[in-house]
Amino acid sequence: MVEFGDILAAREAISGKVRQTPVFSATRIGQRAGVRLQLKAELLQKTGSFKARGALNAILHTPREQLARGVIAVSAGNHAQGLAWAARQAGVRCVIVMAASASRAKIAATEGYGAEVVLVEGGVTASFERAAELERAEGLVNIHGFDNPLIIAGQGTVGLEIMEQVPGVELIVCPVGGGGLISGVALAAKSLKPSVRVYGVEPEGASAMRQSWDRGEPVTLSSVNTIADGLAPPMAGRLTYPLTRRYVDDIVTVSDEEIATGLRAILTEAKLYAEPSGAAATAALLADKIPHQPGELTVAIVSGGNMDLERLKTLI
Repeated sequence: MVEFGDILAAREAISGKVRQTPVFSATRIGQRAGVRLQLKAELLQKTGSFKARGALNAILHTPREQLARGVIAVSAGNHAQGLAWAARQAGVRCVIVMAASASRAKIAATEGYGAEVVLVEGGVTASFERAAELERAEGLVNIHGFDNPLIIAGQGTVGLEIMEQVPGVELIVCPVGGGGLISGVALAAKSLKPSVRVYGVEPEGASAMRQSWDRGEPVTLSSVNTIADGLAPPMAGRLTYPLTRRYVDDIVTVSDEEIATGLRAILTEAKLYAEPSGAAATAALLADKIPHQPGELTVAIVSGGNMDLERLKTLI
C-alpha cells in the first residue's frame, strides 16, 4: 500500500525535473457551479498531462539493471507520452502498446519522445495481451499506467501542490481513469488536512471505479465508450481500488454531453486548451453532480490537454 511518505519521497525525486503547475481562478465557471473555483492546470505539465510525474518517479526508482532491459506499458496516450519522455531522460528503451484507434496526435507525440509504438486492433484487452507477450519475449519491465505504487506516489505530488497553493481548500474534484491520480491526490490531501473532501469523476461509459465501489471489489468492464479516452481503462486497479475506498469521499459519473459542456467552459472562459479527460472534474461541478456548500473553496484538476484540432472540431 502507498503511504504519505512515498509521496514526499516522490516529490524529492522529481523536483526540478517536472513543473509545479499553476492554479488559476475560474470565477465565472465557479459562479455557475456555486463554488469558489480554482483550476489546477496539469495540462501545462511536461508532456501535457500529470502522467509525467508518476512515470518519472517510476523510472528513477527502478533499478538500473532492470531498466537496461527496457520498459513497456499500455496507454491511450497520456501515460504513453509521460513514460516515453521519462525513459528518454534516463536513456532507456521504451515500448508503448496502443489501440489502433488511439488519437493520431498522441501516437505521433509518443513517437516524438522516442518510444516504439505498437498498434493493436481489438481494443484495450487486446492491447494488454500484446504487451504481456512482448514483456515475456523481450524481458521488458512493465510500468503500469496506474496500478503501480511508484506511479501513484508520483501522481500524489499533485495533491501536495494543491494543499500548498490553496491551503484553504475545502473540496477537491479529480478525474478518474484507472485511479492513479485520485489515489495519490486524496492520500496526500487528507494526510495534510483530514477535513478536505475529495470527489472523483468518471465518464458514464467507462465507470469501472464506480462499478467496483458498487460491487465491493475491483471489476473489469466488457467495453467502454466515451469521448474522454484518457479516462477509459476498463478496470479498477488492485492498488487504486482500496486506496480510493479509504481516502475518496465518493465517485460520480458524467455523460459525454456534460463533459463536452465542461470542455467548452474551460476553453472559452478559463482559456485553457484541455482535452475531454481534463474537463471531467469541471463538468461534474457544472452538472451539479458534486455535493457542496455555497461558495465552498474548490479545486478542480484539469488533468491533461493532449487533443488535436480535428478532434476538437467534433467536440464543440
